[in-house]
Amino acid sequence: MRTFTDWLRGYGLEPKDVKLYYEACTHSSYANEHHHSIPDNERLEFMGDAVLQIWSAEALYNIHPKLPEGKMTTIRAQTVCESTLARLNDQLGWYEFLRLGVGEEKSGGRHRTSILADQFEACIGAVYLDLGYEAVEKILNEYMKPLISATHKPEDVTDYKTQLQEFVQTDNRKTIQYRLLSETGPSNAPTFKMGVFLDEICMGVGSSSTKKRAEQKAAKEAFAKLAK
Repeated sequence: MRTFTDWLRGYGLEPKDVKLYYEACTHSSYANEHHHSIPDNERLEFMGDAVLQIWSAEALYNIHPKLPEGKMTTIRAQTVCESTLARLNDQLGWYEFLRLGVGEEKSGGRHRTSILADQFEACIGAVYLDLGYEAVEKILNEYMKPLISATHKPEDVTDYKTQLQEFVQTDNRKTIQYRLLSETGPSNAPTFKMGVFLDEICMGVGSSSTKKRAEQKAAKEAFAKLAK
């Protein structure tokens, strides 16, 4: 049975601390079933997230020398978001090395976006701790750099609610709520005004003929403010 260390060797990297990579591929459900006798990958996920942030910031700074800070922040949020990391995991085949609990496996956890993204971060964290930043760069420059090198525009993002959620999710203290501020017009053609609140502070307002579209407009306004 192949492991993540086999993948690394095939990529030209020789792992030193094999236990780190088993930990990176161990979901909490697997650790729970083994009564926490082995660690899960959450600490390495934390480390990998930090490494991805610094790598993406440096890559953006060098690739787009004329891009303003606000747009760089927007592109970074798109590049290291949960859905992108999960797609990269699927592309690289790292999900095959996941150790999941029986219940999680049966419920489709091996292909769940959040689990794949978390494992990707954990594996990056393990590579960084074991082999250093240059080894991380080798992997990310090949597989993530093309995403940053491509032309990105904030207006290309259509699901602003998801982008806003992923932008603030690193701070667990912050909560996002959408509230109906007003409803005007006739019943057969109403106009809804929605507000998006971040920790009880209104960050954006949007109006449309449907609540969902109004929420998207509100999220777009909030995202633009936070990305400045």
